[in-house]
Amino acid sequence: MKNSADQPVVALTLGDPAGIGPELIARLLARRDLVAQANVVLVGDPWLWADGQRIAGMSVATTPVASLSAVRGRSDLATPAFLAIDTVQPEQVHRARAEAPGGASVLKVLDRCMDAALAREIDAICFAPLNKHAMKQGGLKHEDELHHFAQHLGVTGYFCEFNTLEGLWTSRVSSHVPLKDAPKYLDKARIVAAASLIYRSLQANGVAQPRVAVAGFNPHNGDGGTCGREEIDIIEPAVRELGALGLPVAGPYPADTIFLKARDGELDAIVTMYHDQGQIAIKLMGFSKGVTVQGGLPVPITTPAHGTAYDIAGLGKANVDATANAFQIACRMGRAYRDGQSLFGQPTSNQ
Repeated sequence: MKNSADQPVVALTLGDPAGIGPELIARLLARRDLVAQANVVLVGDPWLWADGQRIAGMSVATTPVASLSAVRGRSDLATPAFLAIDTVQPEQVHRARAEAPGGASVLKVLDRCMDAALAREIDAICFAPLNKHAMKQGGLKHEDELHHFAQHLGVTGYFCEFNTLEGLWTSRVSSHVPLKDAPKYLDKARIVAAASLIYRSLQANGVAQPRVAVAGFNPHNGDGGTCGREEIDIIEPAVRELGALGLPVAGPYPADTIFLKARDGELDAIVTMYHDQGQIAIKLMGFSKGVTVQGGLPVPITTPAHGTAYDIAGLGKANVDATANAFQIACRMGRAYRDGQSLFGQPTSNQ
């Protein structure tokens, strides 16, 4: 049995009460091989945890704790800890519906975990799928959860979502903005920040020398300037600056072929210029296994890349693969965080 000092403390949450999250966490915690990778603490409503086990058709033993500060000193890690908190009542939750009580519940649980991370009581957070619409109804003031995390954690540097699929990671220069606005965020500083951040984050995930490449912006990489000059004027200078900083980042490569290099095992990470440039490719390559890592935060936060799957909520059909992958990344990066490795990005603006 591993001692608690050897393992990072990873907090798990149940996600949107109306979605598949509670079932996924039940399936995850039933896997002893996964639980053994961390000092695990589940944070959430007792009734919702019981409902998740019922839907999954399994019973998972947990050890009650009175606070997150009590988790790190546990001696027996074979059984996950459980911090019971009351955030929402059963009658307030309607299966497969995005509603304010469910969104408020998600925010309360995540804020509790982030406070514990700031106090160094936990080393990483892995949350089950949430619903942005429900969260906005429930009090979310930002466009997405990442910006909420960044404000709560006091982040002033660059941050962005990473989407990962097994050995491949992607970051992006712009994210949840209208496509017509994406060119506004295309500048050298943001490309350097996105590439630097994913390079360091891969190192924190155990990749000693990450192979990172940058995608172009225009069709055919701009065709020497005849189809756009962003590659010549912005992206190539950013790649040169990254090299001068000691980061061996390659590119730019045409966006319609760069993922072939990744598929063939030539790359560990791709920096894309806007949301769908990378999302379409990586989800096509493995939608049921993908993970979202909240990059640039001081504490590792991960989640499965798929959503709440309202269409199958309550049916016992949810696939746990992506959640298991998200948990394992949280364990690896949580160990680096516990050992003092910074996960902050470069200072610049974010979208």
